[in-house]
Amino acid sequence: MVIEQTSILTITDKAAEKARTILNERGVDNGALRVFVVSGGCSGYQYGMAIARTREDDDIVIEMSGVTLLVDPESAPLMEGAEVDYVEDLMKSGFTIFNPNAVKSCACGSSFQTADGSGNAKACGCG
Repeated sequence: MVIEQTSILTITDKAAEKARTILNERGVDNGALRVFVVSGGCSGYQYGMAIARTREDDDIVIEMSGVTLLVDPESAPLMEGAEVDYVEDLMKSGFTIFNPNAVKSCACGSSFQTADGSGNAKACGCG
């Protein structure tokens, strides 16, 4: 299912530019950025991103700003309304997800907890 405009997930222009650059450098111009959520992290859920060369049959496909984003059906409800951004500052640089569903996040911003408290928190590795 291809979604042109979506409330599931959006991407900033800066993140889209960085994603296109990475896909080009890795030789996967027709690839996509897979964004997902897994149980774990110090707050309960943890974000993940990967370069995807292929799509799964049940992927939600979002085409925005010249980038294809793939979200699996299990991650989609936890990412509803989230935004993928790319930050560069003195402390870190990389992709960041701003998620309105997160009521609690760890210091590094890579894990979160939802209002229903689901997910199994693990020891913090934000160090």
